[in-house]
Amino acid sequence: MDELIISAEHEEKNYWRDLWSYRELLYFLAWRDILVRYKQTTVGVAWAVIRPIINIVIITVIFQKVAKLPSNGIPSLLFVGVGTLLWGLFASAFSDAGNSLVASSNLISKIYFPRLLVPASTLAVGFVDFIISLVILGVLMVWYQYCPDARILAAPLFILLALTASLGAGLWIAALTVKYRDFRFITPFIVQTGFFLSPLGYSSDRFPGFWRLLYSINPMVGAIDGFRWAAFRGAVPLYWPGLIVSIYTSLVLLITAILYFRKTEKLFADMI
Repeated sequence: MDELIISAEHEEKNYWRDLWSYRELLYFLAWRDILVRYKQTTVGVAWAVIRPIINIVIITVIFQKVAKLPSNGIPSLLFVGVGTLLWGLFASAFSDAGNSLVASSNLISKIYFPRLLVPASTLAVGFVDFIISLVILGVLMVWYQYCPDARILAAPLFILLALTASLGAGLWIAALTVKYRDFRFITPFIVQTGFFLSPLGYSSDRFPGFWRLLYSINPMVGAIDGFRWAAFRGAVPLYWPGLIVSIYTSLVLLITAILYFRKTEKLFADMI
């Protein structure tokens, strides 16, 4: 029988092994969050479809009908739908991860386990919402008789990029919220700002040269542009320099978030 010794001087040595040892707890936390999201709700799973539909219609009217921004020859609802669904995945995963530690304060203050599991488990809820909302994209593609080609096989890579960015940002907010509760109010502001700073109703090729590269520091720019490239048979060209910048930003965000999270994790039980 394996013996786990919790000791301050050996904490780092055992920590990453503990993540694997506690993998069943990760599954449990993820399943708990999914049940909490959908159990005893009036609309239930349908809310994961209704909310993106409302957002798609609003963004289409504002950017495509009023502002008349081009959609690269793609039907407006389809063009906006892809960006909106992927942004919804990021926003949901980021918000849930950011609030996860405070929401699980009773668990954290009573028993030992790698605290990283708590925000990581919340990604499951956002991902389930995203999978359900893909029904919208499927219906729109059937309606417009638009069939993806082999590029669609690359779509999971851009979904992974969005999840990486959401986990990195979520870990930062989760760790900071334990010490500074004001960050609970900053999270909605970040989501709202990111909504307008991401190419949901337009393509990032609206930005010329250097400005497009600078715009790609927002990791969701690369994720959304890439997902559109995969879904629309390359009608939205893949901007490789911007994609590389978005990937680099996501990785830096995640790595620095893990380092800060680990640095402050031992204090969570006392401060929460």
